[in-house]
Amino acid sequence: MATSATSKLLVSDFASTISHIPSSYVRPISDRPNLSDVASSGDSIPLIDLRDLYGPNRAAIVHQLAKACSTYGFFQIKNHGVPDTTIEKMITVAREFFHQPESERVKHYSADPTKTTRVSTSFNISADKILNWRDFLRIHCFPIEDFIQEWPTSPVSFREVTAEYATSLRALILRLLEAISESLGLERDHISNILGQHAQHMAFNYYPPCPEPELTYGLPGHKDPTVITVLLQDQVSGLQVFKDDKWVSVKPIPNTFIVNIGDQMQVISNDKYKSVLHRAIVNTEKERLSIPTFCFPAAEAVISPAHELISKQDSLAVYRSFPFVEYWDKFWNRSLATASCLDAFKASTT
Repeated sequence: MATSATSKLLVSDFASTISHIPSSYVRPISDRPNLSDVASSGDSIPLIDLRDLYGPNRAAIVHQLAKACSTYGFFQIKNHGVPDTTIEKMITVAREFFHQPESERVKHYSADPTKTTRVSTSFNISADKILNWRDFLRIHCFPIEDFIQEWPTSPVSFREVTAEYATSLRALILRLLEAISESLGLERDHISNILGQHAQHMAFNYYPPCPEPELTYGLPGHKDPTVITVLLQDQVSGLQVFKDDKWVSVKPIPNTFIVNIGDQMQVISNDKYKSVLHRAIVNTEKERLSIPTFCFPAAEAVISPAHELISKQDSLAVYRSFPFVEYWDKFWNRSLATASCLDAFKASTT
């Protein structure tokens, strides 16, 4: 990097010492956040109450999920079954991790996206042409016993708190996959069966205050490579979703999660449910923390549109079948880009 301030590995280690961001973080004029032209979320992102998901109102909740997935690709959930105390502990220990001295955080530093536990910055530091104002810790967390020995040991409660949270999130994800499968008119276990022993990753995203937030991104517009993503965030706004040709700011609501459809669900649903562009912006005054949990197919799983949907809709498959590992390699090699990674997997029209 160009200056002595940015010779450090992580953006959080020089962010507070500069008044102008380094040129390596500055977006072209045509690709800047344009923060004055962002709509407030209001009621635009549905908030779905899951309290009676296994009660007499299940059909109504499944219908709400179908509408949210087909119309928005994003929704918020409350009464989701994850204890408030579990959420609070996860936010607290994640913040403690990023507030540690640089020497502690960089113990897990790696630019290799194949590592199953790593600290890094931007998105893919070896592929990004312009860097992003973000540091992150990324871990694999299912099966927990396969990965927990790699996780940080500092803060001392990190492993215990993260394991508790990841276990609660896995249960929630399985409930959501059942309901979303049902919302497509499929058997409850249809999507889970396609995925094999599906993987679960978590990212702990730390966005330090930025002296010139109008010039850069925490993360630029992108679509997730997941089946679904379940996001926990603190109370600092930063998430924006692209809806009806404009960016919409999503206001945090305490003890809720934000769920979004990923590319693999778009394929399985044969484009009935679409993966949606979203981005993270930064600000001058407050750090921001977000913790997405990613649900992925097993590496060897073969992803394709559900046959039942094609026959019911009397329509052609939009995508060809492909092993998930083929998609995964392509996603990481291209870094983040606005164009969908799925274009390479569309079925032949000949």
